[in-house]
Amino acid sequence: MSPQSGSYGQVIEYIQDRLYLASYDSTPDARTPFPYPVDHTRSPSKRSARAQPGATPTTPRKRSPVYFTVDDTLLYNAFHADFGPLHIGHLYRFAVQFHEILGDPANNDRAVVFYSKSDARSRANAACLVACYMVLIQSWPPHLALAPIAQADPPYMPFRDAGYSQADFVLNIQDVVYGVWKAKEQSLCGLRDFNLEEYVMPKPEKPFVLLKTSARYEKYERVDMGDFNWISPQFLAFASPQHQPIAVVPANTPEYAALPSTVSEVFASKLPLPFKNVLAHFSSRNIGLVVRLNSELYSPSYFTALGINHVDMIFEDGTCPPLPLVRRFIKMAHDMITVKDKSIAVHCKAGLGRTGCLIGAYLIYRHGFTANEVIAFMRFMRPGMVVGPQQHWLHLNQGAFREWWFEDSMKEKLALVAPVTPGRTTTKQRGSNGPVSTPPNNGHSKRAALGEIDHNEGAGAVMDENLPAPTPGQPRKSHRKDSRHHPYARNPSGGLHVDKDASKTTESTSHRGHRLSNDSSESEEETQLRMLSKRSSKSPVASPTQRSISYTATTVKASYTLTDEILEDRENWADPNYSAPKTPVSTKSGSGIAMAKVRTSPRRATDSKGDSRGVRKPSGRIGSTSSTTRVK
Repeated sequence: MSPQSGSYGQVIEYIQDRLYLASYDSTPDARTPFPYPVDHTRSPSKRSARAQPGATPTTPRKRSPVYFTVDDTLLYNAFHADFGPLHIGHLYRFAVQFHEILGDPANNDRAVVFYSKSDARSRANAACLVACYMVLIQSWPPHLALAPIAQADPPYMPFRDAGYSQADFVLNIQDVVYGVWKAKEQSLCGLRDFNLEEYVMPKPEKPFVLLKTSARYEKYERVDMGDFNWISPQFLAFASPQHQPIAVVPANTPEYAALPSTVSEVFASKLPLPFKNVLAHFSSRNIGLVVRLNSELYSPSYFTALGINHVDMIFEDGTCPPLPLVRRFIKMAHDMITVKDKSIAVHCKAGLGRTGCLIGAYLIYRHGFTANEVIAFMRFMRPGMVVGPQQHWLHLNQGAFREWWFEDSMKEKLALVAPVTPGRTTTKQRGSNGPVSTPPNNGHSKRAALGEIDHNEGAGAVMDENLPAPTPGQPRKSHRKDSRHHPYARNPSGGLHVDKDASKTTESTSHRGHRLSNDSSESEEETQLRMLSKRSSKSPVASPTQRSISYTATTVKASYTLTDEILEDRENWADPNYSAPKTPVSTKSGSGIAMAKVRTSPRRATDSKGDSRGVRKPSGRIGSTSSTTRVK
């Protein structure tokens, strides 16, 4: 399928021996060279040639192709310097003409050449039209539809927007073909499949899908008839109607009752014809919402009187919408489509730029288009959509729109399986393997829901125990006086207090997840010493006036106030025959004694005679049960 160039133009073989794409400087005719091989008549056998003296073998007979073009019938109505792509109405007209040629019995054994002028714009529109035809009608995949035109030399000119500035964002034929193909796959647009091998026109009772709407498409896209186009089955884009007065008519008033509420009343009113067509079409086509993006040029009461909701989301012409507004529009449109099963009509002043931004954002959000694909597809349905910097805006935010869809989809799925408000888990819920409100700490602990807090004093204040855990997955701290009766119950203040009269001690520790046992066989003094022995040997001395709660595993600070009974027993710690847990060093501080365990040196402990006695250095591990031993 190599292209052939010459003084007459270029010919590309699209379907072997049947369809060709060409461009010519002048109108081709029967004498125009056709470079591709053709069938030959059967040459006579040697016997028959010898049997008929004077007879000469027949020479190959070249069949003259059928040439047709749409350059003079399907014209692109440019806004400024834009020139394409041709829209879906043009594609329908092309398909009808092409099928008429294929259905003519006189053309059964002839090649069909679809040609255009040799200028860059005509060539690009013709190639794009054929490729879209193959995707929509013949159901070709995009790569097969694009393969033949990839051989064009020079390459086809890219399309540009309808703005008046210098084009800085271009679309090529590939963007249009993939946009149309994706819309077809998502059931957003399509034509009835036609079997090319039969070479016949569809029956009148089974026409293309657009056969009945093609005339309406060409009628209502005109400015004097309404200027609106369906982008998809859910979205209609149109230019702003203009009619005075523009104020909202209050409901339950005689003026509101006089507004037309049926299609017949709309056509009987004195409204301008474009506005009549808009109201009548919207009322009969299940439009549930009209979104206005430009300044007020009409009264929205004409829509509300027909039972159509009307919302203003106005932002400046030629600009890009803020993302919060886009998020609000997407949510509103999605609810209208999925819940109420109605369509949405969107307009700005011309129904091109701002309208294309919001509709394109939703199509990316819901159907996964790329920015180039959605712009190309919308221009295929309504020429001129998305202008200037709005193209770059869609390109920059396309990832965010797709992430919104993923987030919303996950929220909907989780809402079906997860409880709305986390509460106290029951035995049945704890035994199930379903999702939990709070993930466990690597499977080592079963952590209660964050909302399960008892003794939550001070509803208006933010308590420390209501804050998230500093490290993910660790258990929460909570003050439960009713469930802890040992002297080291936790309290929110973070200190260890001793009531001499009641001999009650409370403590706040940084070792989360560890529960202190209350052994009734131990005395109060032994219990306190055992707890002191579990402090890390690297703990510095803390000031009694400083809050010393540490949330790390490397540094532990705590202040202790000991009773006089424990201080009296301190004299026996240096006795070699005395066996006790890890020996902390005591220093007087204020009314109490601030204890901080330090590493002991072999020369630190001495007996009553002054002789130095070596002492084994205790382990630095937290909770070690080793005791000081005498080294000989």
